Amino acid sequence: MKIILLSDVKNVGKKGEVKEVADGYGRNYLIRNHLAVEATKKSMEILNQQKADEKSRQDELKKQAEELKKQIESGTLTFTVKAGNEGKIFGSISPAKIAERLSENFDVTIDKRKFVDNDNLTTLGSHKVRIELYKGVIATVRVNIQPQ
Repeated sequence: MKIILLSDVKNVGKKGEVKEVADGYGRNYLIRNHLAVEATKKSMEILNQQKADEKSRQDELKKQAEELKKQIESGTLTFTVKAGNEGKIFGSISPAKIAERLSENFDVTIDKRKFVDNDNLTTLGSHKVRIELYKGVIATVRVNIQPQ
């Protein structure tokens, strides 16, 4: 029996996949528990439409990420901190602080977990920090740390 999975099923497949399973397993477990539907002509058309909608939605998200990347890379973030004699700063500039400053300066909300280089900045000078905005879209933010 051919079925279309409505959710991930262990040892069977992932959501949206078309699989061949035993008739009893398909009817008595998967379909009855709303984990799958029978793969008819109509259900296949619905699945193809859903996949097309999802693809267009993902393309739109990637396009937005590209625009955001251009906006972020156009500017520089400047932090003024207390520093010692050898260029070491007291404390550090964390990805959370950088995300907060991006929010203030560019009106952009970025999660601190999106930073590729997840290290704290501990020295004076100019640094480049990479942020993954979307799969394959990585923006580079220039961060300038100056002494007080």
